[in-house]
Amino acid sequence: MTHPFYVYGSYGFTATMIIAVIAWTWIDGHRRRREIAALEAAGIRRRSQRAPEGKAK
Repeated sequence: MTHPFYVYGSYGFTATMIIAVIAWTWIDGHRRRREIAALEAAGIRRRSQRAPEGKAK
């Protein structure tokens, strides 16, 4: 085995891991947005969202 084999192999492994992390983040973000939309459709609001005018804490 030669030196370039290890260098290119480590570059390939690193590129694969970076692509995997990007894909994982994108997929998880998509799932969270769907989950938030489902909760909001069920009437559950975010804490940071303002209360309607008629209701004050």
